[in-house]
Amino acid sequence: MVEIKGLTHRFGSQLLFEDVNLKLNSHNRYGLIGANGAGKSTFLKILSGQIEHTSGDIIIESNKKIGVLGQDQFAFENFTLKDAVLWGNKRLYDAIKEKEKLYLSEEFTDEINERLSELEIITAEEDPTYEYETRIEKILSSLGLHEYDKLMSQIESSDKVKVLLAQVLFPKPDILFLDEPTNNLDIDAIAWLERELINHEGTLVVISHDRHFLNRVCTHILDVDFKQIREFSGNYDDWYIAANLVAKQAEMERDKKLKEREELEKFIARFSANASKAKQATSRAKQLEKLQINEIKISSRRDPSILFRTNREIGNELIELTAINKKFDDNVILDNFNFKMNKGDKIAIIGTNGVGKSTLCKILMSELEADSGKVHIGATIELGYFAQDSSNKITGTLKLYEWLQDSKNKDLDEIRKCLGRMLFSGAEQEKEVGSLSGGEKHRLMLSKLMLQRANLLILDEPNNHLDLEAIIALGEALYNFSGSCICVSHDRELIDAFANRILHLKGNGEIIDFKGSYEEYRTTYAMDEK
Repeated sequence: MVEIKGLTHRFGSQLLFEDVNLKLNSHNRYGLIGANGAGKSTFLKILSGQIEHTSGDIIIESNKKIGVLGQDQFAFENFTLKDAVLWGNKRLYDAIKEKEKLYLSEEFTDEINERLSELEIITAEEDPTYEYETRIEKILSSLGLHEYDKLMSQIESSDKVKVLLAQVLFPKPDILFLDEPTNNLDIDAIAWLERELINHEGTLVVISHDRHFLNRVCTHILDVDFKQIREFSGNYDDWYIAANLVAKQAEMERDKKLKEREELEKFIARFSANASKAKQATSRAKQLEKLQINEIKISSRRDPSILFRTNREIGNELIELTAINKKFDDNVILDNFNFKMNKGDKIAIIGTNGVGKSTLCKILMSELEADSGKVHIGATIELGYFAQDSSNKITGTLKLYEWLQDSKNKDLDEIRKCLGRMLFSGAEQEKEVGSLSGGEKHRLMLSKLMLQRANLLILDEPNNHLDLEAIIALGEALYNFSGSCICVSHDRELIDAFANRILHLKGNGEIIDFKGSYEEYRTTYAMDEK
């Protein structure tokens, strides 16, 4: 359905990928993975025709509908939610809007009646069952959006992203290009999206940093690395096994040839002056000339080394909330909420968007006052906080190491080492913090937490903007952390990695406090993802 021939792309002198040849077939769902900056989004934009490539050909089967997830969440501010989704089928949208306008005419001339007939034909071609309104409402409600006639300008940014997702799925395109569609989606919405994409009958290419999502949805993996894009059959876990096997085989082959070269060189050096062995030495020299030893290619992937240490051991009293109430207007967030955190607890807070996960974190951090009730923090507790809006707070012209320096962290050598663990090289440490990308700002914030050495971490969606390698490293760091933590996340693999207790905020003050892993929680409450 999509064929790529000899694709090469450069940004100035930087080569992203070279001579890429792929066939993306119908009924296949491709997960596009790679390190930040490797060129995933660029490749997707080339496929969808949003940017020109340096050389090569992109051949897309004719008469196929292409769907591209919109990135400008403010492009439809004056549209209702329903109309913004309908716009995904522009031909149907235009026909319906023109019909509505013509039906308001004071008199129906022959020209108007003729045009209405033409528009009716277009509507029937695009929506043969006349159920577009029902389909739109069903998609929006599945994403937790029920006020269909509300203006886009009146909803939260996270909900606008959901509408853009509904917009691209509504026309049922033959070819789907999705760049991080799970961003800003809660666990329930991600599960719904997985089901939708699994049932997609065309070609799908999707970028995601959610390993669970990639495992559930993808039938193939496209790996952007080594200036190439290589195709693997299977999901993310299948790719991980295969890619490591390929790398190991390449290393073994190189070691074998290095050993062979060493033995040939020894033989030649020993017998080249020996008349009786001269012929054999000459033969070995020819073998040596033909021996090709490939360099081991350096992957663009780099694994950060996240390590949370504590200044002091955590005591037996951690956090206790008594009769906490909090609401915004008529929206009840916490209703007589009682909660006690025990030593060793590593808690994941889950729930749909808007139910109060961030509000609870802010109350714990004294950034927000409860309407009533008591918050008690134990005497031994030293809190470390990763706010959801951390990226917005990292601004200005300070160098990375300057931004991390404070009254408690003055050791520049220790700060530079910490930045190095988070993949900031010496030159990158000279950047101004305001110029960093979202992923870089999150890695900088994790550097700050490592330096603080708190014994109780409160993390509000720290995995946003992080790549797969960083999310895996974060999960391992939280699992190995000697203190305790509370972490808000929609990433199920991250939650599975560390959590031994689940707080599920259901809305209207209802909270389920489950002691056990996320997998045990899903089993207990029959939360089937199929």
